[in-house]
Amino acid sequence: MRLHRLTVTAFGPFAGTETVDFDALAAGGLFLLRGATGAGKSSVLDAVCFALYGETPNARRASRLRSDHADPKQLTQVRLELTLGGRRLEITRLPEQRRPKKVGSGTTVERAQTLLREWAADAGAGVPGWRPLSKSHQEAGEEIHRLIGMSRDQFCQVVLLPQGDFARFLKADSEERGKLLRRLFDTERYGLVESWLAERRRAQEAAVQAGRRRLRDLVSKAEQAAGPGAEPAEGWVPAEDDGPDLAAGVLGWAAILRSGAAEQAAVAEAALDGAQAAHRAAQQAREAAEEVAGRQRRHREALARAERLAEFEPAAERDGRRLAAAQQAVGVESALRLREGAAEAHRRARTAERQRREALAGALGALGSLGALGALAGPGAAPGGAPVGAEAGAEELAGAERWLRAEVVRLEAARAEERRCAELAAEQRSLGSDLRGAEELAEEAEDWLAEFEGELSRLEERQAGARAAGARVEQLDGRRAESAARLAAARERDGLRAEIAAAEPRVAGLRTAALDAREHGLDLRDRRLAGMAAELAERLRSGEACRVCGSPEHPAPAQAAPGGRVSAEDEERAARALDVAERVWRQADQALTALRVREASAAGAAGPDGADVLARALAELEHEHREALGAAEALGRVEQEIGRLSQDRARRLDELREAKERAAVLTDRLQQLDAEQRESAGRVAAARGGAASVAE
Repeated sequence: MRLHRLTVTAFGPFAGTETVDFDALAAGGLFLLRGATGAGKSSVLDAVCFALYGETPNARRASRLRSDHADPKQLTQVRLELTLGGRRLEITRLPEQRRPKKVGSGTTVERAQTLLREWAADAGAGVPGWRPLSKSHQEAGEEIHRLIGMSRDQFCQVVLLPQGDFARFLKADSEERGKLLRRLFDTERYGLVESWLAERRRAQEAAVQAGRRRLRDLVSKAEQAAGPGAEPAEGWVPAEDDGPDLAAGVLGWAAILRSGAAEQAAVAEAALDGAQAAHRAAQQAREAAEEVAGRQRRHREALARAERLAEFEPAAERDGRRLAAAQQAVGVESALRLREGAAEAHRRARTAERQRREALAGALGALGSLGALGALAGPGAAPGGAPVGAEAGAEELAGAERWLRAEVVRLEAARAEERRCAELAAEQRSLGSDLRGAEELAEEAEDWLAEFEGELSRLEERQAGARAAGARVEQLDGRRAESAARLAAARERDGLRAEIAAAEPRVAGLRTAALDAREHGLDLRDRRLAGMAAELAERLRSGEACRVCGSPEHPAPAQAAPGGRVSAEDEERAARALDVAERVWRQADQALTALRVREASAAGAAGPDGADVLARALAELEHEHREALGAAEALGRVEQEIGRLSQDRARRLDELREAKERAAVLTDRLQQLDAEQRESAGRVAAARGGAASVAE
């Protein structure tokens, strides 16, 4: 974390707006905040903590953030620019505070606000600037906590040391200072970590021992499963080996057992293939037998159904005779209606005849008395068809009248039958139209049913394809996951290989540097050992005793070796340089070893194929998966279509049955009407003679 700029407004002792440029302060390295008590040193740190966490280090002062000397219209605000995790951020916070109302008198509460922005090279239209990230307290707090990695309490303990605790730290003795440091920096967790590591070590030792016991158990089980014929190679017995190579020996012995088991498995697979072939043959025979049994069962059911139908034949014959009689009785209906009409006409004629006879008798009597009968009796027809002259008597006239009246009655009955013929013709036309409609409906239903089997077969094929695609989707899901894992492992392997290729020269260079440092240190040590006599000689003074031999005379003092003198400081510097070089080399070598282990693991997971081959394979699997998924998703639609098709088939069968029944009824009715119409037409033709109609 690096602070760049802090701007506070109406915060703490600062009534106006103050800005602290940390970049300028830190240009020379460390900097010091110095000032009198109450000048605002702690307020600067409080503002930093408030900007980061929305709270000050001292909770007691959280309600006293606003300056008492600030303008009431000016809001308290803290803005902090900093770099976190390589990102340039700007945090602006306004605490909850009271401000004057914009309308009227009095004050109102201004709610707390938080704004988090990030500097972006392209904030819009290709122009660099601040890009808003969040206006939520919670979101901004979570993002800052994630980037800092410390809570407010941890930040205050580690980064901001409270002044009172710091004073006590300076005045306390070593024991109290240790307690204070443990409380401030929460070092108790390291003790917990140490205890946890010890517990983990004991647990791992127990796990290793348990693993050895489990390995022995597995060896015993393998010996029992292998049988007496599978002894370890070269007389080695795994259960008696408890050295560090136990696992390697067990693996070797297990490999021998595995090869033998593989041979037995091959033999068993061959036997299994034979058994499966026999099983398939038996299944085919069973299916054939089931087919024959099904046909025999259907034959028995058909015979039983035929017997039941034969039992219903007498009743069917009786019903047929009743139906024929009923159909024949339909033709009598018109004759009955004609008979009723004729009877009613006859009754009316008898009444009219009686009235006319009474009137005729009176008229004839009057005419006879007047002598005018001969003049009134014009030419006519006698009852026997003879003409009636003017001289005809009353009996002749009465006979002629009766003949004429009989003819009128006959013609009236014929006129009623003529109207009936017209009604029969209209009914025939209507029934013919209905019959054609029923026949067309039946023909349409038969055509649809003829195409039903083909449509059903097509839908069933689509259904089977969709179900197969569903099974294919499940298979492809597993293959996609495996291929994606292999591709990720291959890419990780390639990346690790590149890192290894880049790290190997560096490790080699560090190793060479460490060896050079070691040689240089040994050379300095040799030179120092060789130059120790020269150091002692330099301290000799004439007349003073030698520290080595005690002689006050020094005829031939030792001289320093060529190349300069090597001091203890030079040797210490060389030793420190050697330690640093070896430490850096060991760290780099350990990192390289870790990379090689990860590369081997990734290579084992990826297999021999390259990332390009695996990417193409994964793309093909993705394409197949999309196609299979699309085909499988059509299963619901196909099943709905099959359901609708089955419903349409049932409806069409009902329509076909109803249409055939209606056509049969209409055909019988038309036949009856045709016969009745022919009879009526014959009677009407005989009655009208040469006239166009009976009415004429």
